[in-house]
Amino acid sequence: MTRKLDNNVAIVTGAGGGFGEGIAAHFAELGAKVVVADIRGDAAQKVAAAIEAAGGQALPVQADITQQAGWAALVQAALAKWGRIDTLVNNAGTTHKNQSMLEVDEATFDRVYATNVKSLYWGALAVVPVLKKQGQGGAIINIASTAAARPRPGLTWYAGTKGAAVTITKGMAAELAPDRIRVTAINPVMGQTGLFTDFLPGDNDEATRARIIATIPLGRFSTPLDIAKACAFLASADAEFITGVALEVDGGRCI
Repeated sequence: MTRKLDNNVAIVTGAGGGFGEGIAAHFAELGAKVVVADIRGDAAQKVAAAIEAAGGQALPVQADITQQAGWAALVQAALAKWGRIDTLVNNAGTTHKNQSMLEVDEATFDRVYATNVKSLYWGALAVVPVLKKQGQGGAIINIASTAAARPRPGLTWYAGTKGAAVTITKGMAAELAPDRIRVTAINPVMGQTGLFTDFLPGDNDEATRARIIATIPLGRFSTPLDIAKACAFLASADAEFITGVALEVDGGRCI
């Protein structure tokens, strides 16, 4: 039986855990050949090994996506292993702790913008020329955030990076459409990933979690599989006429 992503070669950044791990695993289940990229080499290897143990195809690559050299290594690895690239999921991201915008120091600000915004620049410079040369289009999916659409106190600078990601998505979509390269974004609501406690406006206790869940109409946090399913749709032929959108996967948070 043909699967939704059969023969699709996908690079997933930040795939050593959280949303990225879920995306990589789900893509592999749907037939994709996945480059599992993470700055933590051991985490990338663990996820790739689990995918292969489940019958999928995965290649772990340690890469710093804030640096051009990291992207060169990712592209080279994908092409050496599978000869092409079809999909890029820019999932790697970070944040500052939920706090006053005046208390975020410059080094933290620079780290968040390098990871969440500049990585999109380096990724485009590395991957778009490959997609253009192949001449068969492709898909780029940027993991943004509900913070792009509904910023909240305490995460101002983080929200700015995700607003930039959405605007960059739309600009790229318009510019790359003649090459049939579709560019979309996903705005997840908060999920219990490695960054969970930094996002919380208080201690990681039942009361704080309940306060957040009360703002989500469907009544729960997001899961990696929620985000993975949305990514798989946007990467597939089912979404061949969809570009430039920022899909909210948020249980109604942004209503």
